[in-house]
Amino acid sequence: MVIRVLLLGSGYVTTHLATGLERLKKKLIEPYGIPLAKYKLPYGLEDIEVVGAYDVDDSKVGKTLYEIAREVMGGEYPVPEELKYVMVRRGVRRNSTDGLGIHAQGLDDVMGYEGCLEALLKEWIDLRPDVIVNVITTEHGEEYDDVATAMNRLKEGDVPATHVYAYVAALYAKARGGVAFINAIPTPVANNPGLLKIMEDSGVTVFGDDGATGATPLTADLLEHLTQRNRLIEFIVQFNIGGNTDFQALTREDRNQMKELTKTSMVKDITGYEVPTYIRPTGYLEPLGDKKYVAMHIEYLSFNGFRDSIYVNARINDSPALAGILCDLIRLGKISVERGWKGTVYEVNAFFMKRPGPRGSPNTAKIKAYYQLLNKFGLLPLHKVRTMV
Repeated sequence: MVIRVLLLGSGYVTTHLATGLERLKKKLIEPYGIPLAKYKLPYGLEDIEVVGAYDVDDSKVGKTLYEIAREVMGGEYPVPEELKYVMVRRGVRRNSTDGLGIHAQGLDDVMGYEGCLEALLKEWIDLRPDVIVNVITTEHGEEYDDVATAMNRLKEGDVPATHVYAYVAALYAKARGGVAFINAIPTPVANNPGLLKIMEDSGVTVFGDDGATGATPLTADLLEHLTQRNRLIEFIVQFNIGGNTDFQALTREDRNQMKELTKTSMVKDITGYEVPTYIRPTGYLEPLGDKKYVAMHIEYLSFNGFRDSIYVNARINDSPALAGILCDLIRLGKISVERGWKGTVYEVNAFFMKRPGPRGSPNTAKIKAYYQLLNKFGLLPLHKVRTMV
């Protein structure tokens, strides 16, 4: 019982996911940060096997995940030897690295767009992934309202790298008989009707968009708390500053808009009314590295017209937080494919994603979404499973 996983992007998230999984298998760490670790799933964390990784950065392509992890984490962090067997392959670039100062080439640069599709599909058929995880750098991407529009854009190649990967996942699912595609970045896939329909018809299970790990799920639950108590929220300010490649990419306005959309989509869904809101990634400061700075201010009216405030300041290791929820998403992806669930699964997205697909789906407090998720998959805590047995 193995879940074969392909990782698109070989940066911080991939590094933490791959190293963390191997350390979990050796019982060197506890599964903290994995929401469903206390529940009995058909697949355990030890069943996840990374079989391939992709990138377009010339400083990474051709290296092993072991070499990259040593560079990212330094000598003080133990890197599992098993990562020596996972080679980073050349992926799709399109315009994903523009403005980042990275020397990069994609398969599309090397062999043209059509050749890129064929080469990628052939590699995936050889690698036989059950789950494909997209954690490339945030890029701008449009939504296609219907299949015809999506297919025209895909055939022309006028699409971001994420949509190329999603399309090849659809081709692969047709050839293989199903696959799960996890879109952990803001570029719309689960919220992209035309593209999602192509993937659904091909037998792909899609989770997305944009993994919710830090301030955003906390904000959602605070809003639910205030709404349940009928407090009038006057305004919300939330911002993040980080020093990793994703924050660098977000200095470009088109990419920042993608992230801002996924972060702000929840407010009216939860409160039921318009709230003056500033929720967005606001800056890149290289010395912060992967440990981002988060600040939040919520102002609200309580009984008898009194005004109260909530302030939150936090430093959050960005990539490990996302890697932890990916451990669950990978397992849920494999289970969903086996259950024949094609297209997207709202109950998964509502808990794990900032902008849950399909498009138009309501955002909800994560505490509510958590129990919807457990009910959808019929999950029981491990201590209850032992009692029943």
